[in-house]
This record gives sequence, structure tokens and C-alpha cells, in this order.
Amino acid sequence: MVRRPSQPPVGLHSEKEAPLKSRANRPRDPGQPQLPFDPMPPRIEPCLAQLASKPPKGSEWAFELKWDGYRLAVHVEPTQIRILTRGGHDWTKRFSGIEIAAKQLGVATMILDGEAVVLDGQGRADFGALKAALGGRGGKRNAEAVVFYAFDLLYFDGHDLRWMELSERRHLLESILPAAQGGPIRLSEEGDADGDSFFQIACEHGLEGIIAKHRRRPYRSGRLGDWLKIKCVRSESFAIVGYEPSTDGVSIASLLLAAIKGDELVYVGSVGTGFKEKVARDLKQALDGLAIHKPSVKYPRKQAVVVRPELVAEVEFRAWTKDGKLCHTSFKGIRVPQDNPTVYRIES
Repeated sequence: MVRRPSQPPVGLHSEKEAPLKSRANRPRDPGQPQLPFDPMPPRIEPCLAQLASKPPKGSEWAFELKWDGYRLAVHVEPTQIRILTRGGHDWTKRFSGIEIAAKQLGVATMILDGEAVVLDGQGRADFGALKAALGGRGGKRNAEAVVFYAFDLLYFDGHDLRWMELSERRHLLESILPAAQGGPIRLSEEGDADGDSFFQIACEHGLEGIIAKHRRRPYRSGRLGDWLKIKCVRSESFAIVGYEPSTDGVSIASLLLAAIKGDELVYVGSVGTGFKEKVARDLKQALDGLAIHKPSVKYPRKQAVVVRPELVAEVEFRAWTKDGKLCHTSFKGIRVPQDNPTVYRIES
């Protein structure tokens, strides 16, 4: 049997005495240092989406449209705005509309992750129009009409948010960029449907596809499976290893394409549609400057001009043949080095 102490423990009062009271708060010393802030990263390597054949299932996944444009990070800093490409190049001067809009958000410090696009008449992202707005390959034009769709918030008000779950980062982002807000900076909204239904709707409207994101994951740089991309029409980046000239000799008839397999490039077919006349002429001129005598891959085309594999083409296609060639291809554009394009890798 436990005995009660005859006297209350030190620091407590008996029932006959006054009730317990907490110590009065002392005013804060103005000379005391503020809580530490996280230093703003000069650049954050982006989180990349893995290709998936179908949308994942489960309430832990959120779904957004896949925007067909340039991946950008908008840095709102105390004294300036910086707009960085996926490869870390500063393109602030080329996106003055986004720069002005970022200043007007009224936020002291912030890093937005998103995609810059140009929309067509039906509200779909048009990669070709974006290229034209920026002046094409090597262009320096200022794309004032570009819209930036923000889909993540990585740094805010002096604090690094990458350790937080996506759902928490998303909540903060939506408080800064309300849904259905117009202007050069807009919120990339989540679909109010399950993955299969949302994917079907995206394809029926002629969109490129959707992105699935795990709500409970932090922001991790690289292609780790936290984000998945599901495409209606497949579109990938391939190295240009040669071209077939047109019959008039001033343009191109098709491009020879290669992917990475193991430690080397392998020929995966060609693309001969999707070129506008001026683009085809300009591309021939650029490729002629890269011409070489010894091909970098084995290919069956006898009349081709072989080139150093320095340019990367974005190509739409429907499927792969049994012998590893692309089916029903269409040229979309040349990926610029500043966008840090990744040549498609064939898994062994």
C-alpha cells in the first residue's frame, strides 16, 4: 500500500493554500537576436517526373496538367527578381512580364517552381509558339506574352520549405496565388478527379498529358519517382546525328535521331514531319556547321549528312517498333542548352 506523504512536495501548494500560478512572462529583450532564417539557395536542382504508362491509384496522389514549355524557377529576393532555367541560366531579361508580375505579388522572399508556356486559342500550351516568342534557337527575344504556371513553392518568407510535404507546400502556394487568377503568373491547379478520369479528360482535349505527385513527399531534386508523368501522345528528346536534305537542297527532308543505350548513342529512326519552312531552312544551316565525316551511330540512310550530336530535338511519337525504332513521329522543336535537355535513355 502506497502511503501519502505527510507534507506536499516542494513547489506545490496544499488545497488550503492559494491555487498554483505560473511565473509572469518577462518582456522580450529587443537586443535578443531574432530566430534564424534559412539562407536562400542560389539555385535548386528541380524535381523531375518519371515516365509512367498509366496514372497511379490512391488518395495520396494529386494530379495536374502537364505543361509543354520551359521549366523555370522564379526567385523573389530582397533586392531583385531572378528567373532561372532548368539548367541554371539566368533568363530574367527574356521574361520581363513574369519579372514584373513577381514584384507585384508583395512577397519579400520566395522561390516558385513552374513552367513557362504560350497558350493557343483553346488554352493549350503550344511549344512551337513559345519557341517563336523567344526568337528560336539562340534567340534573344523578350517573351512578354509568356504565362508562368507555378506548381510548387520551395522557399518562402525566409524559410526553406523543401522538407515539408507537398500538401503543406501546396497550401501555402494557394494562399499566394489563388485559383483562377489571371496574369503572367498563375497557379497550376489540381484536377478534381481520380487519375484515370483526369488523364482521359486531358487526352480528349488534345493536351500532352498529366503529372501525378505524391502528397506526402518532400521536395527532392532529381528523378526519384515522387512525381510521375503520363502522356497522351509520347514526346521525348533525342540527339540529332544527321539529316537528309530536301530535293531543292536548301532545306531538310528528315532528321536522324539517336537515344542513349548504356554508354553510347544508338539510332532510333527519323522524323520528317512537323517542320515549318523557315525552321527547316534554319535548321539545315545550323546542322551544316556541325557536319562530320565519320558518323557517331550506325544508320541505314545513304544520302544523309552526318553531324556531331550536339543538338537535341523534341519529337512526338506513337510507339516503338519491335526493332527499337520510333513510329509516327512529328518534330516539335529544338531544345535549347539552357533548358538542360536530357536525351532519351533506353533501359537495357
